[in-house]
Amino acid sequence: MNDGKPESITGPREEAVILTPKPGPAPRINGAKIYGCRPGNPFLYRIAATGDWPLTFAALHLPAGLQLDPQTGVITGTAPARGEYGVAFHVTNAAGRAERKFTIVCGDQLALTPALGWNSWNCFAHAVTAAKVKAAAAAMVKSGLIDHGWTYINIDDFWAKHQHSQDPTLGGSGRDKAGRIVPNRRFPDMPALSDFIHGLGLKIGIYSSPGPWTCGGCIASFDHEELDAQSYGEWGIDYLKYDWCSYNPDMEAQRGQKTNFSQDFKTFWGCQPTARADLMRPFAVMRAALDKVPRDIVYSLCQYGMGNVWEWGSAVGGNSWRTSGDIRDTWESLNNIGFRQAGREKFAKPGNWNDLDMLIVGKVGWGPRLHPTRLTPNEQYTHISLWCLLAAPLLIGCDMTQLDDFTLSLLTNDEVLEVDQDPLGRQASRVAQADTAEVWAKDMEDGSKAVGLFNRAEGVQDVVVHWSDLGLTGNQRVRDLWRQKDLGTFIQAFHAAVPRHGVVLVRISR
Repeated sequence: MNDGKPESITGPREEAVILTPKPGPAPRINGAKIYGCRPGNPFLYRIAATGDWPLTFAALHLPAGLQLDPQTGVITGTAPARGEYGVAFHVTNAAGRAERKFTIVCGDQLALTPALGWNSWNCFAHAVTAAKVKAAAAAMVKSGLIDHGWTYINIDDFWAKHQHSQDPTLGGSGRDKAGRIVPNRRFPDMPALSDFIHGLGLKIGIYSSPGPWTCGGCIASFDHEELDAQSYGEWGIDYLKYDWCSYNPDMEAQRGQKTNFSQDFKTFWGCQPTARADLMRPFAVMRAALDKVPRDIVYSLCQYGMGNVWEWGSAVGGNSWRTSGDIRDTWESLNNIGFRQAGREKFAKPGNWNDLDMLIVGKVGWGPRLHPTRLTPNEQYTHISLWCLLAAPLLIGCDMTQLDDFTLSLLTNDEVLEVDQDPLGRQASRVAQADTAEVWAKDMEDGSKAVGLFNRAEGVQDVVVHWSDLGLTGNQRVRDLWRQKDLGTFIQAFHAAVPRHGVVLVRISR
């Protein structure tokens, strides 16, 4: 008896079967095939490669001003003049040799492929410290994630002074006499932290808000945008997540007056203006500030999809923009965010991406107490497959110092990651739907199609993709991307028995 009240039904939790084959001893070059930078700015790129170490790296036709460390694969220097530069990467070891063409595009646009990295919020939230950020960077290297193209180590909220907290580590002056922001005591030396992360061949990100306070109540950037952007550049920051929270368009009348806004930041939190100009203004202000900084800083807008941000995010210089509220580690949250992206694909392109929020695999917790994700293994395969098909930024949200083998296998399948990082930059469209069965397809640079056959039902079901849904005819070869295995040649259609809340991710080509 439940007295007529609805009951939640928990489905079976299947075994966590690892489908990703382990890399072999011979070299393989992974990661993006194209990279955007701005002329004259500092340059940092690490060639991602697997295979038995030691590996030796070479780069033919590298433009003047750039140097490669042949032992680490890290390219540094000063970005060249405007133009496209074709480079050939070579990686060798005792087991063989790998080659790959690579394009450096020096111009106005960054993030020519979606960002691959880590963000502190979904595991540490308000408990983040410089030590934990350093440990995350070290874990990205030690785990081998760096060898598959993972790059960014992003600090979320709670690096700046908090307005009310009694925790002495969150205290500090907030801003100096010149108005420049001063991190809290948990982050005593931002330039040194950046140097440490850059020394590993990785990049570092930071977080702020266009209002006076961040979502957590720490000092943010309103009326200090240029000063903050200058600080980020001097600290060596490579990525900025800019989160709406305490911004209110009414504040603009007081810009330049150094107003002491109410200490209760919740007065402003959740303000959702309807005028598009009001939504765009604060992000354009920070974009203009970043443009004055002689450093490449990827710009991530976070305002939860208000005002159909995907329609105008690129106009204010965003490299990505959140299309939804915050994700949680549940099937309901994954469903509500991931499968509601149909129609938004026309707004995604190289340098401009729809952001579905951070990944919810591994140990998460939004604070010091962590727990294994509540997603089942099948749901985790669906999560990674769908985010890659949708060309979304992939930001790991778990504690990387506690990665298990299954989670690591989800994050290191290079054929799956290639779907996300494809240089054509197309986002998948939903091409077929029959109740709880859905098919999403993405055009790839080589003319193939990446296709996800999804089952949102509570039991196994057959899902089919017809060639007519994809604009294809004749015989087509099908490859299972998670298993990295050819399935054969098929005529007119491909069927798969897809498990509960699961996916079969394939690549279809002649």
